[in-house]
Amino acid sequence: MPILAKEVSLFPESLLAESVDGPYGNELDDNELYDSGHRWWALHTRPRQEKSLARELVRFDTAFYLPLVRNKRIVRGRSVRSFIPLFGGYVFMYGNDDQRVKSLTTNRVVRAIEVADGARLRADLRQVQRLIEAGAPLTVEARLKPGHRVRIKQGSMMGLEGTVLARRRRTRLVVAVAFLQRGVSVEVEDCTLEPLD
Repeated sequence: MPILAKEVSLFPESLLAESVDGPYGNELDDNELYDSGHRWWALHTRPRQEKSLARELVRFDTAFYLPLVRNKRIVRGRSVRSFIPLFGGYVFMYGNDDQRVKSLTTNRVVRAIEVADGARLRADLRQVQRLIEAGAPLTVEARLKPGHRVRIKQGSMMGLEGTVLARRRRTRLVVAVAFLQRGVSVEVEDCTLEPLD
């Protein structure tokens, strides 16, 4: 079974770290975020241009996150595994105005959407990254509806927060990227969840 190698999806690797010194890893409040000149952008890409844009951003030394997940499909009778974008059409960039303009010159970006609450987006993306690293089968959820907020209290995903969703008599935890009004869900056991106030 051929597998296409996973490309860089997080640059630099400390971008979503809990607490790291440096321009990309610092926990900044909104005022500090804008004073530094760097802020979060959701780059809406042309169809099937997410990975190409990510390669360009690495070349430009611009911080970004492109959530990638494993995909298995049959092509001409052969099983092919690859990595595909979790949120098709979006790359999350952390940079200044010059870096935004440079990303637009690649001709791979339809528009750059400024994120008003960068700290919230970063926290949401950190949770999505943890779910991907856990290796659980994920389902993309669009147009999220409000539900009960919970936290996982044990296991490899301990500490993740999300919304409970019932589907086909099974409990799923939805971790949302509020800015996109999209998220991912993973099947969980009721006994591992605790309600949030």
